[in-house]
Amino acid sequence: MFKLLHFRQIICKMETKSPYFSPKKTRNFVKQQHVSLKASLLRKTSTANGEKSGLSSSTAVPIKSTVPEIKIEQLAPTTSNRKPRQSRKQIKVESSPDRAGPSPTCFPGERTPTKRDLASLVAQSPSKQSARIKIEDKSPLEAEASVKQAKWEPDNWRQILDNIRQMRQMMPAPVDTMGCDQFKDDQTVPAKIRRYHTLVSLMLSSQTKDQVNFECMQRLRKHGLTPENVVATDVAVLEKLIYPVSFYKNKAKFIKQSSQILLDSYDGDIPDTIDGLLKLPGVGKKMAHLCMRSAWNVVTGIGVDTHVHRICNWLQWVPKQTKTPEDTRVALEKWLPFELWEEVNQLLVGFGQTICPATNPYCNECLNATICPAKGKHGIRKTPIKREIKVEELEF
Repeated sequence: MFKLLHFRQIICKMETKSPYFSPKKTRNFVKQQHVSLKASLLRKTSTANGEKSGLSSSTAVPIKSTVPEIKIEQLAPTTSNRKPRQSRKQIKVESSPDRAGPSPTCFPGERTPTKRDLASLVAQSPSKQSARIKIEDKSPLEAEASVKQAKWEPDNWRQILDNIRQMRQMMPAPVDTMGCDQFKDDQTVPAKIRRYHTLVSLMLSSQTKDQVNFECMQRLRKHGLTPENVVATDVAVLEKLIYPVSFYKNKAKFIKQSSQILLDSYDGDIPDTIDGLLKLPGVGKKMAHLCMRSAWNVVTGIGVDTHVHRICNWLQWVPKQTKTPEDTRVALEKWLPFELWEEVNQLLVGFGQTICPATNPYCNECLNATICPAKGKHGIRKTPIKREIKVEELEF
């Protein structure tokens, strides 16, 4: 009886204090062998008692060969402030040589395998190697074609763009006759002055209708729209000349400051780079890209104003809804072919002025009504579109 209690204490200490075992691992190991560790120890104890009492080895309970041998070594007792306990035991488990054991990297009762180097597994994967070989074997043209196929594009965007072209041909818009690029073809003034007129017109066009902007440009030209004359003009006079324009006080100040910079740094001409234009007060990225296209005939980006920003979001020409025109420009340039950058601003601005305004668009007269994602979401105007846009003669 004393020996049985002694072995029970050994089992408890083995499950709680051994550095090689945990209660969970010990139980799992015993379950795998389909035999209780306690029962095996009892059988071994009964066998030893039978030999001492003179019993024959045939009467003793045999022990299965699959049960590992347990060696118990006495360790030196440790001293501590706690209640004195019995000396710790170091348990060593040795499997029988004829038993097929698990891999040496993990414990037999451990369910979770040891972690391996993921990078080495990926490197050794034949599927990854074959995919890498296929990519490397592609020619530059094939690789570029595969990248283009993976590039995001909106649905039916070519059909929508063709329909917008047809509607723009049938219905002219104010931007076609009174836009900021109408001054680049005026042969009555030198080329340097024409480029300056284009820049000033763009600076006035921010949050202003084309009709109002065109009238202000006519008054400025009659007053004398040159950098030297603008610098010599008082700010109050400039404010009266551009009065109907939105933020006319700030714009009058910016135009005069920019004219002084042009005289000091560019000999009265405008910069021919985006960085140079952005350094001028009152000039943003939209104005800079439009100025490069209209004044220098160089396409550097898409000019995105409120019309282009709104229509691109309504047509879902951006992967997700954008909050600013600059975000729309970045998203649009990622997928729209470069050969369309020059005309997309003129097309969408005129389309937004005639058929697709911000409030109550003319969806019933739009050729894209069947495929437009925004049809009916912003109201539908039932009154007919004004087909003719008259440009009144202005008297100053």
